[in-house]
Amino acid sequence: MIQVLMYIGITILTVLVMEFVAWSAHKYLMHGWLWIWHEDHHKPHHEKEGFFEKNDLFFLVFAIPSALSYIVGLATPQRWLLFVGIGISIYGLIYFLIHDVYIHQRFKWFRQLDSRYSRAILRAHGSHHAKTHKEDGESFGLLIVHPKYFKKRSEWNEKAKSE
Repeated sequence: MIQVLMYIGITILTVLVMEFVAWSAHKYLMHGWLWIWHEDHHKPHHEKEGFFEKNDLFFLVFAIPSALSYIVGLATPQRWLLFVGIGISIYGLIYFLIHDVYIHQRFKWFRQLDSRYSRAILRAHGSHHAKTHKEDGESFGLLIVHPKYFKKRSEWNEKAKSE
């Protein structure tokens, strides 16, 4: 039973840590030397050709450590690595559903999420995409949202003007 709880804990901890890994990768790699892959994601939809973007290559970047964790975790006594892989996969699924399905509507599966949190995610991501170049970006995370985005856009714009 303790082992099961440990594996559940490793999985949950990995999902949580992945938000910080994704934030760091987004800020320092995607808006850094890998901008060449990420740039098309910041272009307006009418400027994009086809369904896929170069930015979709990042799926592979995150899938590789997950797959390796599955393989090593199943093939060696280091079983805990399997649950790291599962945690990375769960975060990847959450990211896909929120970012690609909900925010960017690349799939028309659910459109009507309406909660304070879902609106804050949309505001934060919209603020991030307001910049079409790699410099001066903001809001690089997905699930952890700055408190200012929980307010209506007009409220935090007014506060920014007064500062």
